[in-house]
Amino acid sequence: MARIIKVGIIGCGGIANGKHMPSLKKVADCEMVAFCDIIPERAEKAAKEYGVPGAKVYTDYKELLKDESIEVVHVCTPNRAHSFITVDALEAGKHVMCEKPMAINSEEAKKMLDAAKRTGKKLSIGYQSRFRDDSLYMKKEAEDGTFGDIYYAKATALRRRAVPTWGVFLNEYEQGGGPLIDIGTHALDLTLWMMNNYKPKYCVGTSYHKLNKDTDQGNAWGNWDPEKFTVEDSAFGFIVMENGATIVLESAWALNTLDYREAVTSVCGTLAGCDMIDGLRINGIRNGRQYVLKPNFNAGGAAFFDGAKGESAADREERLWIEAVRNDTEPLTLPEQAYCVTRILEGIYTSAKTGDIYKF
Repeated sequence: MARIIKVGIIGCGGIANGKHMPSLKKVADCEMVAFCDIIPERAEKAAKEYGVPGAKVYTDYKELLKDESIEVVHVCTPNRAHSFITVDALEAGKHVMCEKPMAINSEEAKKMLDAAKRTGKKLSIGYQSRFRDDSLYMKKEAEDGTFGDIYYAKATALRRRAVPTWGVFLNEYEQGGGPLIDIGTHALDLTLWMMNNYKPKYCVGTSYHKLNKDTDQGNAWGNWDPEKFTVEDSAFGFIVMENGATIVLESAWALNTLDYREAVTSVCGTLAGCDMIDGLRINGIRNGRQYVLKPNFNAGGAAFFDGAKGESAADREERLWIEAVRNDTEPLTLPEQAYCVTRILEGIYTSAKTGDIYKF
């Protein structure tokens, strides 16, 4: 039998219930033994639904960290709290899976990265879009050299009218921003990962508060409160890497567009290109003719990551994370990579505020 990995959950709100806890419940030889939330009823509910018999409930995460039997902690709090909770957990000897984004700014993210290096504990960030079948297939093609040198890419996370109206999503203090840091971060992470390029040189950014005050909203999750919508409704970035490669980043919760796609990437290389516009499409030239290749994802999964057929991205992410802890291997999403994502997001926000180019 494999040893049991005991997990503590800090933050029992939307993302914990929507992703982390249901997916962890499916991982073999993994037990959720402690739950913490500033609202005790939420922690108690989570313990009943996902915990082992006798699972402990806390309102102070520092008390949870004192439990030496807990090997792994999942940080599922609002963005502002990611850094200090993660650092404390690493210092307490726990491996940490922190929900994206890594932190609200690069200074806080660097504290997390430094703590992981200092303690020797594993740290990963919850970028589950990497674990989709199409993403894994595209990454394998990139690693095999199918695309050649990728010099242009587009990171897209656009919603027409799908502003999250629950929790603290609209609160800039708690979250550090709106769609750019919430969903744009997924698209940017995917893009950098496909390019295997984590050396930004400079960026230019714009952000908008054009639709926040709308009263005729047509929002997917019901009307938002215009007075509480303090973050941007859309943000865009133009990023140039040290090797000259260019990335265009688009993000929006509310945008008058019919071209809405979320957490996808397109890459253009010297040998071929690939996008996620109509399924996964690889394009190139062969024997003097243009071609488009569309893999069929209904016939089996990503063979290079063993798992049940039809395994969701979230389930795959949690399973591979726990396996990395158990087998003492590197997680698929490295903290250094997530730190670069945070640096670029910060650069776009800063450029948008100052109106100047942001140099890294």
